[in-house]
Amino acid sequence: MTQSVDLSLLPALPVDDQGPVFVEPWQAQAFAMTLELHRAGHFSWKEWAEHLSVEIVAAQAHGDPDRGDTYYHHWLAALEKLVAEKDLASATELDTRKKQWDVAARNTPHGQPIKLG
Repeated sequence: MTQSVDLSLLPALPVDDQGPVFVEPWQAQAFAMTLELHRAGHFSWKEWAEHLSVEIVAAQAHGDPDRGDTYYHHWLAALEKLVAEKDLASATELDTRKKQWDVAARNTPHGQPIKLG
């Protein structure tokens, strides 16, 4: 069964008349992971909104001009912290996976799918 998401519950999500706007595939994947973890009961929308707000405020305090182009970087940072806080994955596991993806991306020819190996 597919559940619809009330986008008004998500703070400052970039949308157009078609729905969420994603500039890069990883943004859609981070969005989808967040929805799935919420659906699985790992956190409430209130918890999510609080974590995302903290990330945005911290970024602004460090000079982010808040033009919208860094929104999903804040989204991903909030998701990583929430996942670690909920013991769904440790910060070390997340860091290791990010490094693996970075190496895989650097070694993948342009236009080819990135594969972890």
